[in-house]
Amino acid sequence: MTTATGTRPHGTRARYVLGPGPGTGPGCRCDACTAANRDAERHRERQILYGRWEPYVDAGPARDHVRVLAAGGIGWKRVAELAGVSTGSVSKLLHGGPGDRPPSRRIRPETAAAILAVRPSAQTVAPGALVDSAGTHHRVQALVTRGWSQARLAGQLALTGSNFATMMRRGQVTAATTRAVRELYDRLWDKPPPESSQRERIAAARARNYAAGRGWAPPLAWDDDIIDDPSGRPAQGWKRPARSRRRGADLAEDAGQLLTRDGYTREHAAARLGVTPSTLDAALRRSRLARKQEHDAQPARVAGAAAAAGPPAEYEAKAG
Repeated sequence: MTTATGTRPHGTRARYVLGPGPGTGPGCRCDACTAANRDAERHRERQILYGRWEPYVDAGPARDHVRVLAAGGIGWKRVAELAGVSTGSVSKLLHGGPGDRPPSRRIRPETAAAILAVRPSAQTVAPGALVDSAGTHHRVQALVTRGWSQARLAGQLALTGSNFATMMRRGQVTAATTRAVRELYDRLWDKPPPESSQRERIAAARARNYAAGRGWAPPLAWDDDIIDDPSGRPAQGWKRPARSRRRGADLAEDAGQLLTRDGYTREHAAARLGVTPSTLDAALRRSRLARKQEHDAQPARVAGAAAAAGPPAEYEAKAG
């Protein structure tokens, strides 16, 4: 079995024999892969003993799958590389062999499984092939929430404003665009835009307001294994109530958990909570001041409570 990027998972015989991939390499000898190889060999021995061992399967499904991948921009040689099988095997599967031999009618089960496991993605298809735009849109939107204007992002991607707008409207983009946006996102997701000039500060504020008005999620609301999924949603709880309804104490409490328990930086905690760093700092200062006032007032309250209660009963008895 091979994933969309050509990496074989642990706990499989394929990784034990061929390595992590893509292509072939030294086999993995971890406990999980060794156990998978041992189980596969035991299964084979049992099937041979029972007379049910079939070392070959119908090649039709694998051949059809290679053709579908080719239509999506993945050539058959690339399929062979991702699946970790020889190019000769895939060539015979499609075109036959020397001397006008017909295409393979039957192939090894492991070969069929490896080919069928290859799936199109931005990493596997040709640069000009079209792929789903969900991950591209999610990444751009997340950067805008940080204050990166769409005009600045378009410049980083060497796109005109109209081409950038078209990219954000379409349900599919080229694999090359997807890769470029991913690389840009990986560079900028944890960095604020430059705000040294008045013009830059205005552009960043407008970008944040634009994103907030559309409910776009910040980078820390997205998990890496969800952001490319068209049906994926940001983490629950990232969207906070309106500022007028959000008490500073609540903000400080949530920030404290992110900073101490989860190890967030001040900048990342502010982004996750949907506020500016200065707003977060103010809430934390007010929270510290309130705790100090509570601490300073505690002795006075204790003394007042004691005075209101009067002298102890045993003292009154002695006095009588």
